[in-house]
Amino acid sequence: MKKEEFYYASRDMETQIHAVRWIPETSPVCILQIVHGMAEYIDRYERLASRLVQAGVLVTGEDHLGHGKSVGSGEKEHPYGYFCAQDPATVVVRDVHRLKKLTQERYPGVPYLILGHSMGSFILRNYLCRYGSGIDGAIVMGSGMQPRATVRFAKGLARLGVILGMGKKPNHLLNALAFGGYNKKIPSPATRMDWLSRDADEVGKYMADPLCGFTFTSNGFLTLFELLDRLYDRSGLEKMPKELPVLFLSGDADPVGGYGTAVRRLAEDFRELGMRQTEITVYPGMRHELVNEIGREKVEEDVLSWVLSHAERRE
Repeated sequence: MKKEEFYYASRDMETQIHAVRWIPETSPVCILQIVHGMAEYIDRYERLASRLVQAGVLVTGEDHLGHGKSVGSGEKEHPYGYFCAQDPATVVVRDVHRLKKLTQERYPGVPYLILGHSMGSFILRNYLCRYGSGIDGAIVMGSGMQPRATVRFAKGLARLGVILGMGKKPNHLLNALAFGGYNKKIPSPATRMDWLSRDADEVGKYMADPLCGFTFTSNGFLTLFELLDRLYDRSGLEKMPKELPVLFLSGDADPVGGYGTAVRRLAEDFRELGMRQTEITVYPGMRHELVNEIGREKVEEDVLSWVLSHAERRE
């Protein structure tokens, strides 16, 4: 496996986006782009990428604005958890699309699929409304949905934080409101992030990593809730290509997916929208980060099998 790191210009017109390619030794049978989650970065998916590359899948992904190595430098350096000033919910989707276009220019004609985890799944679902006709399949991992009234209330609080000059400052109130209850079903949790995984070693790595677990700024939360709010726009959802294969993956102990309930409802919503190739797998006992969970080997094999089965070249 060959690993390449590179940068490209963000649609915020000032930041260089850090990206990675994991490349198989032979010509790739297909490409899987990974869209990472909140307060993490793309290199955390190297174990999954390694498994996929062994089967001939080229894997790529980027660090979103305000994450990993995509925070600018010098006078243009931004804090972690901050995206950009102008329409960040659109910019982050366009940054994902820019990587897709760059990758296709380098590997023309190769089947292309995208996987989005957690916040990355919200980005991906927005992506499907705008660019879905250009890919061959989508894996929506660790996703969910809150009532729109809740989303708009939280968005209002985030906007207030921006108005009050906290756009680039951590918003601890919203962080507590959004995630404070995620450990509630775990008996005697050892850390505030136990809801991520039952694997204590993996949770420990996350807690010890300075590039993980930071508190979003008010701008970051505003971006997150705007991404969610847009997913209630029926006119946008109707633009998703009806024949696009979509796979939902979640654990039934994941609070983001409503412990299996919300993600099942989400998959059913896709079917009601006319998405004729919608599938869902809910893993018993698994928490939020399926690729870092006990039993992740099964998840890796399911992802690989589904990707290969839908890697059909377009006419």
